[in-house]
Amino acid sequence: MRLTRRGVVVLLGSLLLAIGGHWAGYPLLRVLGAVGVAAVLGAVLVTARGPRVTVTRDVYPARVERGRPALATLRVRNTASWRLRGFTAVDRAGEDVRPVTVHALEPGAESTYHYELPTTTRGLMPVGPLTLHREDPFGLARNRVTAGEPETLWVHPRVHAASARIGGFPRHHHEGAATDDALRGSLDLKEVREYQPGDEVRSMHWKATARTGRLMVRDSTDPVQPRFTVLLDTRAGLPAALFEEAVDLAASLLSASALAGHHSRLVTSCGIDVPTPGGAVAARQLLDRLCLLGQDSAGRELVPPALSVAGKRGGCLTVIAAGDADFAALAGLRARYSSRYLMVMGAHAAPAVPSARVIAAGEARTGVRLWNEVTR
Repeated sequence: MRLTRRGVVVLLGSLLLAIGGHWAGYPLLRVLGAVGVAAVLGAVLVTARGPRVTVTRDVYPARVERGRPALATLRVRNTASWRLRGFTAVDRAGEDVRPVTVHALEPGAESTYHYELPTTTRGLMPVGPLTLHREDPFGLARNRVTAGEPETLWVHPRVHAASARIGGFPRHHHEGAATDDALRGSLDLKEVREYQPGDEVRSMHWKATARTGRLMVRDSTDPVQPRFTVLLDTRAGLPAALFEEAVDLAASLLSASALAGHHSRLVTSCGIDVPTPGGAVAARQLLDRLCLLGQDSAGRELVPPALSVAGKRGGCLTVIAAGDADFAALAGLRARYSSRYLMVMGAHAAPAVPSARVIAAGEARTGVRLWNEVTR
């Protein structure tokens, strides 16, 4: 509990009136001073005990696209045996403050309030702590009580409807070595081996089991497994607003590819490498990583070592970078990917890059529209 600025002024003024009236011999001033001091003491007694309530706050959804609505639900229950006078609940969402006026509650009653949370900035937005404010009718004293648990809202990049452009990766075991992450369940048999704990029962090879007397399972491969890689330039070459558009563009392309079930991979110039097997869980993993992504001020090359070292080949590579970037390093990736695209952000004219399809866009929505036209 603490006095407000008004309460401090009233208390000091009342004391001066009482002292001055006593010194000058004016009973009226002494009475006015005593009334003011009594008002401040009464405000302290009214607000000394905080509201006896149970407060819970839920945020839905826990993950939301930038600019999409996110709601907080506040439930307040009066646990006291007397009628609860109204108060104000103040919640914080990032840098914004959300005051909620809680009305009077009868004993055991519960009320629910809804308010919208700001989602204009990509990243992790802390929600809370929630504070309950009780003031006296004259605003002389205030009591603040912290209630509820703080939560975190994931504000993902904005995702536009993009087509899933992929590139094949030859993995047929009759034509070459199969990779370690080969899919099971395909019609192309790779080998028959002995059962290991964790293998699926539907992969059992019953004829081989009957012939050998041991449990045997079949491993299968997929002749052509689609792969899609996005290289996002995170160097400090783009303005902040244009970098957000580049992140939205990367999120749109990667989300479309992952939801189509393709192997999708996010690589940045600062060294981040997030390979995923595709699917809804992979799409959320990629969006979570893009949610935390920021620009790197350190001097780095456009192509990180993760793409330049020997490793898996094939698939589609899409580079999202600023228009003034040095694209000479992309020439070394020509033989590693079956198709290459370059999305240039903030450039009036598309630069010429050998054996790569160049798309110039000033915002993510335009870039996705041009992407859909090119990959149709």
